[in-house]
Amino acid sequence: MKTVPGPSDHVVVVGAGLAGLSAALHLLGAGRRVTVVERDALPGGRAGRLDHGGYRIDTGPTVLTMPDLVEDAFAAVGDKLTERLDLIPLHPAYRANFADGSTLDVHTGAEAMEAEVERFAGAREAVGYRRLRVWLEKLYRAQMNKFIDANFDSPLQLLHPDLARLAALGAFGRLDHAIGRFVHDERLQRVFSFQALYAGVPPARALAAYAVIAYMDTIAGVYFPRGGMHALPQAMADAAADAGATFHYGTDVTRLERSGDRITAVVTDHDRIPCDAVVLTPDLPVTYGLLGHAPRRPLALRHSPSAVVLHLGTDRTWPELAHHTISFGAAWKSTFHELTRTGDLMSDPSLLITRPTASDPALAPPGHHLHYVLAPCPNTEVGPDLQAWGQLAPRYRDSILSVLEARGMTGVEDAIEHETMVTPVDWAAQGHAAGTPFSAAHTFPQTGPFRPRNLVRGTANAVLAGCGTTPGVGVPTVLISGKLAAARITGADAPRRSAPTPIRPAKGTAS
Repeated sequence: MKTVPGPSDHVVVVGAGLAGLSAALHLLGAGRRVTVVERDALPGGRAGRLDHGGYRIDTGPTVLTMPDLVEDAFAAVGDKLTERLDLIPLHPAYRANFADGSTLDVHTGAEAMEAEVERFAGAREAVGYRRLRVWLEKLYRAQMNKFIDANFDSPLQLLHPDLARLAALGAFGRLDHAIGRFVHDERLQRVFSFQALYAGVPPARALAAYAVIAYMDTIAGVYFPRGGMHALPQAMADAAADAGATFHYGTDVTRLERSGDRITAVVTDHDRIPCDAVVLTPDLPVTYGLLGHAPRRPLALRHSPSAVVLHLGTDRTWPELAHHTISFGAAWKSTFHELTRTGDLMSDPSLLITRPTASDPALAPPGHHLHYVLAPCPNTEVGPDLQAWGQLAPRYRDSILSVLEARGMTGVEDAIEHETMVTPVDWAAQGHAAGTPFSAAHTFPQTGPFRPRNLVRGTANAVLAGCGTTPGVGVPTVLISGKLAAARITGADAPRRSAPTPIRPAKGTAS
């Protein structure tokens, strides 16, 4: 593994998102002095927070899986997750509602899920689910250590015995066909393949290897931190500060000072911070702008679809909603075609509805509720541009509320007390390319060693972290990216990982 040459005693981390905080903790654990520079007033990056009238609103990811990766980051500084966070296991992990009126609760326990599949689709599909679960576990074990939790210096590193294991498992076929080998009910196929959208690729075009995301969601378990998702980066920042890191909040990085091929200082709007190495976590266009150049690629980067998010503070809720509810439209393949090809808004949308107050009522005023509604939409490269969104946003907001009303959230518009809408315009204003918070899509030429590297030619002591670089998009992968970036500086090899250990809630807390 290539590492940063020369001294690395003092490392400046640009960005206090999950990737930057993970890098900071692993660097601190290896004895480095760490300074973290963050433009916002709070840690979190995409996993930020809004406070309005007693509503505590998570602005970023709502799904937390693989908490053992968080445990790794805390352990690097001799800390413990359970002393910093109260993680609530979600049962069910999701609820899936379908256009035909059927409902499936997605359980992470094998017996509970098998019984639910049998109730939902019959004994034959339950047998298929058992086989699917075994396949997903094998896929995870074959991928994690050598292809996800790994720094790549060359595509030749793919030539590993686990590559043959992945091929034997069918990981290089198409995701929808792979899932269809095990379960034949089209609704079940959706439940185990919609996760491809996280990677920015339709199930019909995604590699079956990306079923590993379904493993994380449906087998490893889904959790929610008491206090909201923002409690995760806040706890990580607190642990880093207690371990000696210095934080500069509300501080913009304006340039990187160089001497030859080395970054010698990070210059902000307030200060000049000398450094021996730097970890850069902003989205790729911002990072490359600071570095002064972008690496050459044979093909331009393709970006994932974006999302419109409605944050709704309401005076009522709808008890049939779980903590996470996926509301599927009748359309499926055409939906992905709209999002990634024609650039149209979904004509029959599938939505993620998160009700965090189902697990933590303290996130809203007494008797009130929070609902987070995510509607995937095209990014600005293939869909409406930023100017068009200025006129489109109010109409699309009304359309989403109409869909919610028709799907059982009766009276939703009248129940709204606080509302925040986020569109590609807002993502672009935060520096995200193509108006999407999901960065570069996980097409084959943008995966593994072909994804933008976390080492950049021409700069000896700068390392990248975050969803634009290796291993990719999602809370687990950006946590890994921070650890991989730290390893480029410290030379520390990551421990081999087996199946994740379930995190139990702290004593005396509800689950």
